[in-house]
Amino acid sequence: MSQQPLAGRDEAVDNAAVAPLSNPRRLLDNPRVLGWGSVALFLVVWEVSARIAGVSPLYLPRPTHIVVALIELFRDGGLTIDLAVTLYRIFAGFGLALVAGTLLGVWIATSWRVQAVADMFIAALYPLPKITLIPLLIIWLGTGGPFMLTISFLGAIFPIVINTVLGVQQCEPGLVLAARDLGATQQQIVRRVLIPSAIPAIFAGVRLGLGVSIILVVAAEMVVGKLGLGARLYLSGQILETEQVFAVLIVLAILGIIVSKGQDAIDVWLGRWRTG
Repeated sequence: MSQQPLAGRDEAVDNAAVAPLSNPRRLLDNPRVLGWGSVALFLVVWEVSARIAGVSPLYLPRPTHIVVALIELFRDGGLTIDLAVTLYRIFAGFGLALVAGTLLGVWIATSWRVQAVADMFIAALYPLPKITLIPLLIIWLGTGGPFMLTISFLGAIFPIVINTVLGVQQCEPGLVLAARDLGATQQQIVRRVLIPSAIPAIFAGVRLGLGVSIILVVAAEMVVGKLGLGARLYLSGQILETEQVFAVLIVLAILGIIVSKGQDAIDVWLGRWRTG
């Protein structure tokens, strides 16, 4: 009669002892905790190592000093303007590439004659490093806005075109035949069958193209820009302001995280939309 309460008490003690041990394991099973935790740990190790080793800030400033420099740059307003200029250049050129690349990809995929012509040009131009076109584009367009938009456009359009072509060509033939049997015109088939079925492939091209656009715009700003994150990065390096260099790199890293996570969210939404 007295053993049952004792057994119950022992069970409660065991559960209480196990619960605290299981919580850290649950935290470690969370991808967000692992991701952000590893970043925080890296920054702490960096800060402590720089303090202990006494590394000169000229070569490797501490994270706390970089944060201070970042706040000062935003407080002065210069970095805010540079960020706005870079974002405009990236997304304006990318938006043009998205529209033109999608339309061109659908046209190539639905016409064998256009595909025969475009195939040679794409095969020749796509592997060409777009950054090598900067001198030629400067001769043609100067160093102003049209040049920056063009370099962003060129970075994004080829991945979008190629993935759109693949997406349209991989459409289920039965869907096209069913649409034709129902009396759909070629334009209706393109709008309501081919393009919706190609959306995942188009979005894959968008992911690649946007990343290339960011790289090319920042690189072009470092070469000829007077405003923008790339220009700020190059100028800070020229005057040996290492903390400002790292501050701009942090802004670019945060921009990359936002773009990447935003694309992941859109990808999830598109998956639900297609299955819904």
